[in-house]
Amino acid sequence: MGGELALHRVADKRSTPMLRSEAELASVAFAIAGPVASLTRTEDALLGPMPAPRNLEAFRRAIRDGEDPLGTSLCRLRSAVARRASGAVYTPKPMVEAMLGWAVSQGTPARVVDPGAGSGRFLLAAGRAFPKAELVAVEPDPLAALLLRANAVTLGLAGRLRVILTDYRSIELAPMDGPTLFLGNPPYVRHHGIGKEWKDWLAAESASLGHRASRLAGLHVHFYLKTLLLSRPGDWGAFVTSAEWLDVNYGAVMRMLLLPKLGLNSLHILAPSAMPFGEAATTAAIACFVAGSEAPGVRLRAVRQLKQLEPLEGGRSVPWQELNVARRWSSLLAPAAPRPAGSVELGELCRVHRGQVTGCNDVWIAGPRTPPLPASVLFPAVTRARELFSAAPELADVLSLRCVIDLPYDLDGLAEEDPRIARFVAWAEACGASKPYIARHRRAWWAVGLRGPAPILATYMARRPPTFVLNPCGARHLNIAHGIYPRQPLSNETLAALAAWLRATACTSAGRTYAGGLTKFEPKELERLPIPPLDELNDRAKTLDADGA
Repeated sequence: MGGELALHRVADKRSTPMLRSEAELASVAFAIAGPVASLTRTEDALLGPMPAPRNLEAFRRAIRDGEDPLGTSLCRLRSAVARRASGAVYTPKPMVEAMLGWAVSQGTPARVVDPGAGSGRFLLAAGRAFPKAELVAVEPDPLAALLLRANAVTLGLAGRLRVILTDYRSIELAPMDGPTLFLGNPPYVRHHGIGKEWKDWLAAESASLGHRASRLAGLHVHFYLKTLLLSRPGDWGAFVTSAEWLDVNYGAVMRMLLLPKLGLNSLHILAPSAMPFGEAATTAAIACFVAGSEAPGVRLRAVRQLKQLEPLEGGRSVPWQELNVARRWSSLLAPAAPRPAGSVELGELCRVHRGQVTGCNDVWIAGPRTPPLPASVLFPAVTRARELFSAAPELADVLSLRCVIDLPYDLDGLAEEDPRIARFVAWAEACGASKPYIARHRRAWWAVGLRGPAPILATYMARRPPTFVLNPCGARHLNIAHGIYPRQPLSNETLAALAAWLRATACTSAGRTYAGGLTKFEPKELERLPIPPLDELNDRAKTLDADGA
């Protein structure tokens, strides 16, 4: 199931019966697949006892009509949380058809490989389009693989189908007398769900190609790298993934792999407002590549709605050299608006720092359960974005804020002077506060290490532009906000003029937008916001001061 996203079509409930359990689903699929679906002991143990199948002809009829009732049933039976762990969601039919249409325009492959085949929507569509091609499905979920076999039997494609029940990164492909088409949707799993051994694999294989890979990379980056290792000049492919790799730092290795090495041909990016994957709140980018190609540039195309996706053509041609040096690829979809004449970037005047991560808010944000502590280790802090939205333009006092506990690195003297410290540390450790990754990589697990108060605080993730709030009360901030720290001393009036300018001019287009219109600003993106030069800000400050007087 790993390579499939968002339901494309729900089978007609009047003609296709609803299934009540995975065992019942397996029994239907096994009965449809027939002798090609013999189970291994591992698969049999995973699926368990299966009830007698029912209404098989209704399922066969729906499959022949172009629906996927078995895959849709699996999606209904498994919660979104359960499927998210393996990146298993379902691909909308218009996306499958658009990607297949582009693949057909490139020629006729001898083999089609889907790296996360699921119930087979990509692979079986390709099997009908290429009647002589070998079909290779890679799928680690035994139930999803069984559904694929049942679909293939119903469509008369089982004789050309080979199902490899394993992780795509583990496979090898035998040489073929003809090109290979790679088609599908690599599973979306964030780096938190990827084991150390596979992160090591990504780092080593990327290094062998002359690139440095971040261990924060998601699973789709791993699958692109494996495709590069498997492909040969003349192969081609189209993958759809979340679009986040276009802009984030850990997507840099993927951007480099796609350029001359994998032969990126075109990139089609759906607007976040399109919500192409229904239940999955993520963006979509379709990359079309031709291994070994030497085109002078890549076509970048923005698509507003899913129905406008096909055909995969058009867009702005961007030279490879421009892509190589670009920090964000999404900004290349259209020429950037010119910076106002005479303006400078915020980063020339101020540094922007993300708030601290505690690693365990239940422990480090003081609450009713927190053991008594001296006031010297309790720091009023902004811990929710709404605290800034409601306070703008100025956070005048700390009365409504919660306190973050920030102990010093060296506890010896403090713990002896005040036994409350030792009792709290023992309680925090019993609560598991020493175990999270963040705590284990701090200088001391008990020392959160809050930054000093920022004169201006800014929200950075919302479905609206960020707000900028003056912080005269000296509140600290956690990672739900950014702190703006001047590089040189600024008067209170100049700080007020700067915050007012940013509130009036900052817009969502300067950040990165996720599905559903959620916009995020990283510190460097805030630092690139245009502002007036310092002398003009000082003049504005005088005007504000005069108005106030």
